[in-house]
Amino acid sequence: MRLVAFVFVLIISTHCIFAQGLNRYQRTTFNVFFGTSGANLQGLDDFLEDRGEATLPNSYRTYGLAYQSRFNDFIVGAELYQNNGANGMYGDYTLDYRTTRLFLNVGYSFTEEGRFHLIHYMSMGVGYLNFQMLKDVNDYTLDDFLENPANGFILRKNDITQGSNKLGGFLTEIGFEVGYDLNILPSEEEVSLIAKVGYSFNPFEESWKINGFTFDNLQSGAFIRIGAGITLPEENYFYRDASLGIHFIYGQHFSKPNALNQHLRENGYKELSGVPQNLGLKILGENRGFLYGLDVYNVTMHGNANENYLQSLNSVRVYGNMGQKIIDLNDWEVGLLGGLGYANLRYSLMHKRKVPFPELIDIPDYDGELRKGGMMAKPEVYLAYALSLSKKDKVDLVLSLNGGYELPIGQYKLGDVSMSKYMSSPYLQLGVGVRP
Repeated sequence: MRLVAFVFVLIISTHCIFAQGLNRYQRTTFNVFFGTSGANLQGLDDFLEDRGEATLPNSYRTYGLAYQSRFNDFIVGAELYQNNGANGMYGDYTLDYRTTRLFLNVGYSFTEEGRFHLIHYMSMGVGYLNFQMLKDVNDYTLDDFLENPANGFILRKNDITQGSNKLGGFLTEIGFEVGYDLNILPSEEEVSLIAKVGYSFNPFEESWKINGFTFDNLQSGAFIRIGAGITLPEENYFYRDASLGIHFIYGQHFSKPNALNQHLRENGYKELSGVPQNLGLKILGENRGFLYGLDVYNVTMHGNANENYLQSLNSVRVYGNMGQKIIDLNDWEVGLLGGLGYANLRYSLMHKRKVPFPELIDIPDYDGELRKGGMMAKPEVYLAYALSLSKKDKVDLVLSLNGGYELPIGQYKLGDVSMSKYMSSPYLQLGVGVRP
């Protein structure tokens, strides 16, 4: 429900902004970002120093994507970021943390429309936090792991390995964005170069408390990000010939982890039942029938493993797509796409009862995890219906149905067991989005 409300706010905000003003101007932009952020880990560092251990670096890497619409001087958009902390050692264990953040942002441009822009913006959103201390189990077989899964501990808040709908909490950012457009493409789209500086913060004290210890500082700190992408200024729009939209997608993959379930059954665990669900974002652009874009979505299964453990099988998938629209008639559209990308696969066993964090770090063997990554490919067909939100402005509400088949390039082994048959599956997704 939190993500449904977030989508609704995005659509309504976009419509309201596009409905303002008399001298209308609009553009859409899509960018990918890489950056670094600072995090004040004072509480955690003091905790480690008291035990004679090295502290963690107070910075983390950020990868993300952003979609932005400008109408006159007003800005509205959405951003998704993955933040990975630098590893540290605690005896034989590796300390690591990561966060995911999904934002809705609004802003105001200090510059007139042109190649150069300067924007002040504020973002509000939800997030996920993972802090772990685990041993390396890459040489384990799957049976070895299931016989002895306790190889450290994993602490999670708003656990998206059980589904992206688990994202929660309240996070904010405030910052400035500077950008410049390069007219170097043989099409209406232009290359957008972007830099962002600002500060991320968690406005509510102890809202990221897990197992008796607060990790609030992992969600706060100054940042700098650089990015590049595609922008489509209004003077380059042609009616029905150029667009760039954002879509929220939800669906199912029609496969089962049979190879994993066999080993779970043999080792006294419950099987993972049902089929995996997916939830994510699709950026889809068009130029005279040529389609391009990016997908990112989270494929999950989870449930009870036994009286002591919860289990989850999670895969995040990122695709770059290209294709062709083959039918465009009376607001109905049909297109074909091909995608190439990357996916990870993560199987986790989480103990249901762990001691508080101050004791846990000295008695750490509760949880375990196996993971693998590799390349993926897919063909896809989509059916869409575009409903105009305004007679005066070029912005549509788009309802879509996407279906395809994913093909793993690699074995995706958990221990010694290949999960390629699980990763290879047909899928069906429903989408709702906006397209200026």
